[in-house]
Order: sequence, then structure tokens, then C-alpha cells
Amino acid sequence: MNEAKKHAGRSQSNGEQLLVGDGVELCVETFGDAADPAILLIHGASASMIWWETDLCRMIADGGRFVIRYDNRDTGLSTSYPTGNPGYALSDMASDAIRILDWLEVRSAHIVGRSLGAAIALAIAIDHPKRALSITFVSATTGDDDLPAMTSEFEEATSKIPDFSNLAALENHIVEVLRIFSGNSPHFDEVEMRSLSALDIARTRNMQSTLANHFLIDFDAPRNGELSDLSIPALIVHGENDPVFPLPHGRALSDAVPGSRLLVLPDTGHDIPRQHWEIFVTALTDHTKI
Repeated sequence: MNEAKKHAGRSQSNGEQLLVGDGVELCVETFGDAADPAILLIHGASASMIWWETDLCRMIADGGRFVIRYDNRDTGLSTSYPTGNPGYALSDMASDAIRILDWLEVRSAHIVGRSLGAAIALAIAIDHPKRALSITFVSATTGDDDLPAMTSEFEEATSKIPDFSNLAALENHIVEVLRIFSGNSPHFDEVEMRSLSALDIARTRNMQSTLANHFLIDFDAPRNGELSDLSIPALIVHGENDPVFPLPHGRALSDAVPGSRLLVLPDTGHDIPRQHWEIFVTALTDHTKI
């Protein structure tokens, strides 16, 4: 019996919970059986946990994994800070992830970081090595200066300031940014993206802080090493047409991480479209068998 069939029906959400401690509130949701190997999903700048779509989380859990997703600070239902003045750094965001693992009594997990979340994942793996069984980088970069720049279309779209008092205009702005994120992929689903955008706006404490603050934090981690020091299995997933970090970023990341595997998603931008979920989940399930 394959793993997906073996665990089918056990992947329902265990409900959103609010973790409170050290002056921070973090909204957490899990899927599947806590006895299974844990996968911690960390999303990128301005993205709450719902952008790890519920159906995707269930699909991963059906492969026999305990899936954890959460709202980073300044997203969703987690703690919000004044716009333009985040009261935390990247190291704090990594500590938040460790706090969540502690709260769930998870000794170590497979860490999956997407975009900004990849930087958080790296900080966990290097500065909290006993907590990371493996690492997966999604839509990430080494940050090297000689890599291709973001596309002008992406920079123009994200430089616009929406009218936060007009919910319809704000939703349209987010959907348009997501369209650019997709690399103009044929897989872009406006109906689904609009539905998620509306939900994100409705459950977020302060959308102005959400869209601004992650770009202002201090990248003060990892403190005890760098990419070349990773000694755990590494999977790198990158879109062929990523407008934020064009594909050479993913290839450079693969070259920088010893023994890593690179998975390139065709016709894909800075996201994981539903059409490629099976490819992604199969690769992730195989990668996390250790």
C-alpha cells in the first residue's frame, strides 16, 4: 500500500490555535497525525499561512507527514507591529519557528521555506541544527550580487501603494501582484487567487504592516555558518519563469549547497501552482523519508 493511500482520510486540519508567549502571538494550524514525521512550512514576505493552501497541506499529510503551517509576525492573526517599524529581526522569526515546535512537542522537523521563509529555514538549520532533519528551499536565492535582477514588471507592480481603505481596490492590487508572481504562467488561476486574497485581507490584523514590514527587518541570521555549512539533505524547488528570483538564482543555490537536489517547475513563477502540486509533494515526500 502506498503512503498516500495508507494515510488518506487522516489529513484533516486540527484547527487554528493561537500560541502566546514572550509578548508574541503566533497563529498555528496542523494537519495529519502528530506521530508522523513533521514538516514545518514557512512562507515568504507578506504571506500568511493560507498561501500554503489547505488542499496542498492535506495532500502532504496524506503522504504520512504531520504538516505545520503558521502566520509569521505581521501576517494573518499573528502579532502585528506599527507600519514601517517592525519590532523584530530574522533571528526572531527563526526563534518563533522553534517556539512553535516546542509548543507542539516536536523535537525535530523537516523545514520548508519559501522566498523569505527560505532565509528563516536556513537560520533554523544553521543556528538550531538539532531541530532540522532536512531543508527545502522554494523560490529562493543565495543573494549573490551577480545574479539576474527582478523583472521590471515585478518591481513596478510591487512599488504601487494600494488604497487600504478600499477593500476591493486592495484585493485587486494583491491579485495583480500574484499574477506577476506567477511569471505570467498559464497555470495562474485568478478565481482561486482572488478567493485567497479576500480571505487573507479578512483575517489579517493590519494589511499595511503586512505589505511593508518584512522588507524592513534586519537579516541578522544565520549567525553560526552559511549555505556551504549545511550538512542535512537539501531540496531546492524553483520556478522556470520566476520574476523575483530568476532561475539562475535557484541554480546558484543548488551549487552552493553540498549534495542538494534541484527541482525546476516548468511554466512556473514565484509560486507552486496547483497543476504542479503532485510533482512537488512527491519530491517532498521522497526527500523527507529520512
